[in-house]
Amino acid sequence: MTTSSPSAHIVRGACPHDCPDTCALKITVEDGRVTRVQGDPDHPPTHGALCTKVSRYAERSYHDERVLTPLKRVGAKGSGQFVPVSWDDALDDIAARLKAIAVRDPQAIQPYSYAGTMGLLQGEAMAGRFFNKLGASLLDRTICSSAGGDALAATYGGKLGMHLEHYADSRLILIWGSNSIASNLHFWTFAQAAKRNGAKLVCIDPRRTETADKCHQHIALLPGTDGALALAMMHQLITHNWLDQDYIARHVDGFEALREKALSWPPERAAAVCGVPAEVIAELARDYAMTKPVAIRLNYGMQRVHGGGNAVRLIALLPCLTGAWKQRGGGMLLSASGWFKAFRNPALDRPDLLAGRRPRTINMSTIGDDLLRDASSAFGPKIEALIVYNSNPVAVAPESRKVVQGFARDDLFTVVLEHFRTDTADHADYVLPATTQLEHLDVHIAYGHTYALMNQPAIAPLGQAKPNTQIFRELAQRMGFDDPCFADSDEQLAEQAFVGIDMAAMREQGWVKLPIAEMPFAEGGFPTANGKVQVDVPGLGVPDHVPNYEAVLSAPALAQRFPLAMISPPARHFLNSSFVNVRSLRSIEGEPLVEIHPDDAAPRGIADGAMVDVFNERGRYRCKAALNSRARPGVVNGLGVWWRKFGVQGTNVNELTSQRLTDIGRAPTFYDCLVEVAPA
Repeated sequence: MTTSSPSAHIVRGACPHDCPDTCALKITVEDGRVTRVQGDPDHPPTHGALCTKVSRYAERSYHDERVLTPLKRVGAKGSGQFVPVSWDDALDDIAARLKAIAVRDPQAIQPYSYAGTMGLLQGEAMAGRFFNKLGASLLDRTICSSAGGDALAATYGGKLGMHLEHYADSRLILIWGSNSIASNLHFWTFAQAAKRNGAKLVCIDPRRTETADKCHQHIALLPGTDGALALAMMHQLITHNWLDQDYIARHVDGFEALREKALSWPPERAAAVCGVPAEVIAELARDYAMTKPVAIRLNYGMQRVHGGGNAVRLIALLPCLTGAWKQRGGGMLLSASGWFKAFRNPALDRPDLLAGRRPRTINMSTIGDDLLRDASSAFGPKIEALIVYNSNPVAVAPESRKVVQGFARDDLFTVVLEHFRTDTADHADYVLPATTQLEHLDVHIAYGHTYALMNQPAIAPLGQAKPNTQIFRELAQRMGFDDPCFADSDEQLAEQAFVGIDMAAMREQGWVKLPIAEMPFAEGGFPTANGKVQVDVPGLGVPDHVPNYEAVLSAPALAQRFPLAMISPPARHFLNSSFVNVRSLRSIEGEPLVEIHPDDAAPRGIADGAMVDVFNERGRYRCKAALNSRARPGVVNGLGVWWRKFGVQGTNVNELTSQRLTDIGRAPTFYDCLVEVAPA
């Protein structure tokens, strides 16, 4: 029988990763070492369960390849040749270099960060203060969700949706653009409860995912055609009078314009665009109208195309046309992060430190082009310095050939705060060792539920690692920034992060539930100017299907050369580019691959397991082919996001993706991509 050490104790934590579940953790520490990471059984969304990735979080923190001392580059950029240096030497040199650039123009200094941690402290609390005081260029953080988020906010007045737990009461759930088993496990638990109670689950996704395998029905539409499908569903709702006229009259602003638009999209027209039989679309609309309560779980994969924003607007309108919001278990959820707006301190990162300056904004999704731009009146100064934290842009940003070219510039000074020698860290002048979630304090909001969480440090920082907050504090001191806010401790930052939340309860329990109405939109009350859902939005108009930049129908000449649509969903055991270097998880995934339907493989002479080249005008990516029915005919699935250094030729799937942006939200169009595949 195994017994715990007498010194064992439990520390309450929170998962930091870019996932809607934001799980509450119970971390077992024995003799100063983490021995187990479990889900908190008392936290309703987590209910004691963790995904495979985070259950092995200790393996990541104790990884033998952790960066545990500051490193200075001694070889060519990208070579990964570094020598250890002291913190003082690294920070003194970094500050001196930044000061010299800032004298000319601080906008030549560019921060680059995203959701390597979703924590408010280790994210932007102190980093934002540093860059605001400096007057550096701002960053438009668009790479994941801004198309859908901005579209949802334009429609509902905020990034708002139904309660996660209410899916257990649904009788029909449309799982739209989401591989929930891999990327939203705790929603899947509630969906399974609904299924056991007789609910029908429908998966709408170009790929036959692990989630689709477990649903009653899979609708494999072509990438970027979700808006057309939603319009055809509306057509059926209108022509069969399956509408909640009272809810529409009281709570929907602009329905007549939407009605006119939808009537031009009969199922037959949508079928030709979506690659789905008209009768399947008609049946879906009928089920959606006739089943109560009915819910949609939308996720961000479907908005990574040219028309992603318009598609989200259309799907968000569906529950408003049928009055689905009036029943518990009815409605829609894409993001719940807007519920936290009233409880967050908008000044945590101290925008007042800009002191009236208005620096330019760089879109993180076009960093490949922007690193290669010269100074101009339109662009501003050339980017001379790049500070990267909580992100791995060389692996995850689109059109990575250009990203690598930009990071390889000899005249670009690059600092990377990291846990590991990622593809991006390999191109740094300095790599600074950052703590993991087990080693620092943080507080979290969520975008898949309505609980705020606190993460307590379970162990002391390993090696010489420091929290992001401390690194930026020490840099601020060397830059001569003497504002009192730079002396705020992490504990003080945590107290400042929220307004109207019981921090004592959060410290004690690890989480607190927001006081949100059980059925927030049963009687309308959307946080728009007039309290109604918005159809005709100024500057956006009435939502419509916006075709892909790259598709057989919308770009026939391009499709003659590159006839296959490609999407690049995440591999099940990775989270974006995180966990790729955890050996136990990488061994499960095996190696980089592209899924291709046998009907597409046969005429190309491609055998299962063969090495292939996937290519287009932007680049070429070599990987293994997997012939299976997870890919629908005409579409290939390049699973990501592998680090480039693990690729056969040192590339990954983002060699092929473009820097074109979405219709709303200035977001990348990763899944709007035509390719060809040939034997290597």
